[in-house]
Amino acid sequence: VLEKPLGHDLASATAISERIGAIFSESQVYRIDHYLGKETVQNLMALRFGNMLFEPLWRREWISDVQITVAEDGGVAGRGAFYDRTGALRDMVQNHLLQLLCIVAMEPPVSLDADAVRDEKLKVLRALEPLRGTEVQRNTVRGQYRAGAVDGQPVPGYREETGIPADSTTETFVALRAELESWRWSGVPFHLRTGKRLQQRLAEIVVNFRGVPHNLFEGMGAGPQPNRLVIRLQPDEGVRLYLMAKSRGNRMRLRPVYLDLDFAEAFKARQPDAYERLLMDVLRGSLTLFMRRDELAAAWEWVDPILQAWREAEDEPKPYTAGTWGPAASSALLGRNGSAWREES
Repeated sequence: VLEKPLGHDLASATAISERIGAIFSESQVYRIDHYLGKETVQNLMALRFGNMLFEPLWRREWISDVQITVAEDGGVAGRGAFYDRTGALRDMVQNHLLQLLCIVAMEPPVSLDADAVRDEKLKVLRALEPLRGTEVQRNTVRGQYRAGAVDGQPVPGYREETGIPADSTTETFVALRAELESWRWSGVPFHLRTGKRLQQRLAEIVVNFRGVPHNLFEGMGAGPQPNRLVIRLQPDEGVRLYLMAKSRGNRMRLRPVYLDLDFAEAFKARQPDAYERLLMDVLRGSLTLFMRRDELAAAWEWVDPILQAWREAEDEPKPYTAGTWGPAASSALLGRNGSAWREES
């Protein structure tokens, strides 16, 4: 059973895999990513593949963009020395966010057997359009928090944290735009975002559908807003589907509403912790929720050129005040194609 970090780059990850592989077969190796053990992530698969409603719409013709956010309101929490060698891209994007992207974008597997699911996730990682050179500068934003306030309490900047050099250029925030070179998803941007000392602790997947082709309700209250599916992973787990409905009264006036599935309310049984679920899967010998060696390598193959481009550019991360949603450039990244982060729209 292996816990991240699984390497610092592709070369070190490959070295780890080779040493483990010299002793154990791949069917004996469990690489834990605790986000895959969260109830909502598994319910995303149930939502997609257990219902006829969503799967026919789960494609480029009906979806305008996808957002995946994992935000933390805390700082480095005494792990300054480790974090400064790692940064947000390695710590969160290479594993957690890319794994969530795989679950959202994967094709229906032929079964729920471990390799059937992991084969489809691998196809997603291999379909990621590479980001290199100037494309990295155009499609990524890296930031570092400065002193500010979270929940009304003052907090220090990253460079004032214990164990952090005063001239550190390690990123504590990453936002990026990714695209998949596949029949289902070509042209649909996937926006990934993660950071420390942000406005709130939040992990969610937002699927924005395209707008209606013709507005029949001009001048009748709020104009039709595109439907939106929000899958919340933390702090509370649930699913919300945003749509338009008629307000009560004699006139045809529309307003946005949502259908809400709160897992704590809908399922009264005790929910196991993500790590608890994954360790129980280890004891059962179930590999479905664990990364395979080729998945790990494919994720690093996509991330390594981004790290290299950042090193070559020698730009400092963009500063942002603790307690905000990160650098303004993060909003501009989405604004280029008429999108906005959910809290801004």
